Amino acid sequence: MKIALIGHGKMGHIIEEIALSRGHEIVKIIDEDNIHELASEEFRSADVAIEFTRPDQAVDNILKCFAAGVPVVSGTTGWTESLPELQAMCDRGDGTLLWSSNFSIGMNIFMALNRYLTSIMAKFPAYTPSMEEVHHIHKLDHPSGTAITLAEDLIALYPPLKDWKEPADEKEAVAADLLPITAIREGEVPGIHSITWTSEADEITITHSAHSRAGFALGAVIAAEWLPGHKGFFSMKNVMAEVL
Repeated sequence: MKIALIGHGKMGHIIEEIALSRGHEIVKIIDEDNIHELASEEFRSADVAIEFTRPDQAVDNILKCFAAGVPVVSGTTGWTESLPELQAMCDRGDGTLLWSSNFSIGMNIFMALNRYLTSIMAKFPAYTPSMEEVHHIHKLDHPSGTAITLAEDLIALYPPLKDWKEPADEKEAVAADLLPITAIREGEVPGIHSITWTSEADEITITHSAHSRAGFALGAVIAAEWLPGHKGFFSMKNVMAEVL
């Protein structure tokens, strides 16, 4: 399969290494210094593009993929307010996009576990949920896109909650109908997400800890392998449903 990479930072380099190890060809690498080459013939020859850049660059990159007729897998977070517009374009047949806040296979299993546990806890209102996520100091968005996805899944299945909120500090009280998300940025942590259900009697915590970026990169390549032949808007849930 011919793959184009958009973004060649730490994630881009790991994705390149994994894609090559799985027998794929990298036909074009796009970074900030050659962004104009998204209109090149080499880029157009790709079966799929994998995009990991910055929140302020992602939408434009994806639109240029649509214009070039190249399906795109994007793992950039922090720009989801524009996602409905791109999804509508995909629904009209103007492009193909697979976006996920987290491509890690382990995290997607964790997301399924979160939904299952929440469906159980909805029957036990004595428990109150909260979330904490930890990432490296270079991560621009907070809470993380993964934390927001986990929160949205939880809120959809737990009627007492209406939305989520990131407290300004540990002293800020959060309304009972809001899920508190604590976002911590320190060191080079690839990503830790914990969801805790607390009652007066006890508490239950589930945690996913990423050991490196390799899990995210592998999942992105697996998604890229899945996407050709599909038309429209997809997420990692679609990939996992077929894989499982």
